[in-house]
Amino acid sequence: MNNNKKFIFFGGKGGVGKTTCSSAFSKCCAKTGEKTLVVSTDPAHSLADIFGISIGPDIKQIDDNLYGLEIDAALESKKYIDKIKGQLTTGISPVIIEEIYRQIDAAIVSPGSEEAAIFDKLMEIINENGPGYDRIIFDTAPTGHTLRLLSLPELLGGWMDSLIKKRRHALGLMKMIHSGDKAKKDEIENDLVLSLLEKRKNKFEKTRSILIDSNNMEFVFVLNPERLPILETKKAIDVLEKYRIPVAGVIVNRTIPEEFCKDNEFWRKRKNVENQYMDIINSEFENKIITVLPLLDEDVKGETLDIVAQHFIEVKYRLLGVN
Repeated sequence: MNNNKKFIFFGGKGGVGKTTCSSAFSKCCAKTGEKTLVVSTDPAHSLADIFGISIGPDIKQIDDNLYGLEIDAALESKKYIDKIKGQLTTGISPVIIEEIYRQIDAAIVSPGSEEAAIFDKLMEIINENGPGYDRIIFDTAPTGHTLRLLSLPELLGGWMDSLIKKRRHALGLMKMIHSGDKAKKDEIENDLVLSLLEKRKNKFEKTRSILIDSNNMEFVFVLNPERLPILETKKAIDVLEKYRIPVAGVIVNRTIPEEFCKDNEFWRKRKNVENQYMDIINSEFENKIITVLPLLDEDVKGETLDIVAQHFIEVKYRLLGVN
């Protein structure tokens, strides 16, 4: 395993323990001297609850070598739209600025606008914050939201190509119309809209190159030994691998400790059912790294997180090849 993998994404079905696992993994990395940033992309943030500290949309130090950030989808959507307004109205006639604003404001409530804004923030974190940290851990939203988010570079890349092609065609026609006007020709050749589209396309390509680079990035699924999490994880892995996003392994969380089953018929029966699902997990994900974590007898938060972080020493070694 390559120990230089900087970006680790934790995903899975809602309620399986993604935040617990990503937080414990982050704490484990920080305790071994790695400057670590843990980022929540889930609108229902739980990082603050786990760490027992207010975090929010700006990077905040949580502990030695450990920093946190909760992406605020509404805030990022507003910043995203305001940035587009500022970029597109530069050099445009005041007569049509009002109409541009009206159409952009309507886009805020359109499907996918929040995912686009969150992905913009994701690109910023990967491309701008990345060099300042040894590890960046992403605590993602439930599976469907995350799959849409990570498929955006592929989907929007083709859309950007189409926009760039259409803009170049329009500029070509404008050049023909204004062939005798040097000032207008210079303006066309330095077209602001085309420049913005090309910059954005380059940013998408740079981010996508990181997301598909197994030497730099890993995706880890968290699941419980139950039917629905297994089915959802299998489907999600198929989708991510379709987009060439590397999935390193699965963490089977909240498995029943053997000591629970001594002299307890209920837990023995539950353990038998769990063992059947573990057989399915070992078969379905045999080409992935499979790590098993026990069910704890109390909620994970504050000091309890240190206990869970100890379990992640082995998880980290298995995923990254380092202690």
